[in-house]
Amino acid sequence: MPDKKRILTYSGLKSMEKELENLKVIKRKEIAEKIKEARAQGDLSENAEYDAAKDEQGEIEARIAELDKILKNAEVIDEDEVDLSTISIGCKVLLYDYEYEEEVDYAIVGSTEADTLHGKLSVESPVGAKLKGAKQGDVVEVLTPSGTKIKFKVLEIHR
Repeated sequence: MPDKKRILTYSGLKSMEKELENLKVIKRKEIAEKIKEARAQGDLSENAEYDAAKDEQGEIEARIAELDKILKNAEVIDEDEVDLSTISIGCKVLLYDYEYEEEVDYAIVGSTEADTLHGKLSVESPVGAKLKGAKQGDVVEVLTPSGTKIKFKVLEIHR
């Protein structure tokens, strides 16, 4: 079965390529040095530094494999070519949150890039899915998985 296409913005693609390069070139060398130093301490059966370094190496290799898979199956959306008449992946939106009575700004991205703490909202999330296709001036109500109803007004769609 072929892997699922991963939708990325151009900036998301560049960020993942940079992370992958850092892991392959810098982190691999650092962890190899840690393992070498831990081995030099002698008995590996009771060497906590060696065990920690091997665990870290496993995490790094897993992340490299994950990034390779994502990038291999990436479909890149060029934010400069996104139609700004409706909300879609690659645009940014300024919303009015009725519950908190404040404006919030989000970049609409694919699920791979989603990070709400940094203002990146997945188009596949409950809020992102409801916002997709909305126009400036639209009011969107979303029922969250927790059962809470939230309401936004689309103030602006921009790059």
